[in-house]
Amino acid sequence: MATETVISRPAPFVEDLGKDLAKQAVALTGVPVVSTGVTGISQQPGETAAGFKARQDAARAFTTRKESLAGLAPQVAAQDALQTQAQNLATQGIGSFQPFLTEAQASTGPQAFQQFMSPYQQQVIDTSLSEFDRQAAMNRQATRDQAVAAGAFGGGREGVQLAEYDAASDRNRALLEANLLQQGFGQSQAAAQQNFQNQMGLASALPGLQRGDISTLGSLGALNQAQTQAGLDATRAANQMAAYQPQEQLQNYGNLVTGIMGGMGGSGTQQSQVPDPTFLQTALGAAATGAGIYGALKK
Repeated sequence: MATETVISRPAPFVEDLGKDLAKQAVALTGVPVVSTGVTGISQQPGETAAGFKARQDAARAFTTRKESLAGLAPQVAAQDALQTQAQNLATQGIGSFQPFLTEAQASTGPQAFQQFMSPYQQQVIDTSLSEFDRQAAMNRQATRDQAVAAGAFGGGREGVQLAEYDAASDRNRALLEANLLQQGFGQSQAAAQQNFQNQMGLASALPGLQRGDISTLGSLGALNQAQTQAGLDATRAANQMAAYQPQEQLQNYGNLVTGIMGGMGGSGTQQSQVPDPTFLQTALGAAATGAGIYGALKK
């Protein structure tokens, strides 16, 4: 029994496409992949001159592709003007409470009351004492008038009465001044104490204010970080697109060739077994061959 082999081949142009695809794929495997321009390439220790030149050539090709693909490169939109304004307003409010804390802190200590003393206190004291002296002088004159009316003018009794009156007047005058000073001190002390309480209130509120600042700054920082990260991701995507653009082109080319070859039918080798001829078939074949030869000789 004989074996018959049948070889099926695609159309010649399809074979040419397959060969070209294989040739380009093999050539591309020898090209190094870089993601920077030629200025970012430096020869590494142990690197051959040929290898360094191959990377330089790939870097120049990368720069060219990146420039050619600039219109397709991913981009990140800048912050809106309203976002920028919101950030400016938010950061302006950070720590705005500090002046109030500083002012309140100045209200503590043993001498804190002095800053709360009325600037008109001395004028009040002087005016009050002046009025007291005027009233005292009038009362002293009334005492002398009484002595004259009683016929004791210039006598010892008048002198005693005037001396007692002057001593009492001086005590009352000193008491009036002391009361005015004590009143001013008490008011100042109360004002300082109230301011101290305000300071303690602000001190209690400080942690909450600080947490608010931290939260605000954290939110703004996260927004800026996301914006920066988006820019880095866009740059990486653009570099990746430029670096692997030849591979993508070859892959698209391969898909196209594969589609064409699929539509043209597959190639391959088929073998089939052919039975050996019988004796009768052989005899008939020989007779036919002999008749053919005989006919040819008679012509």
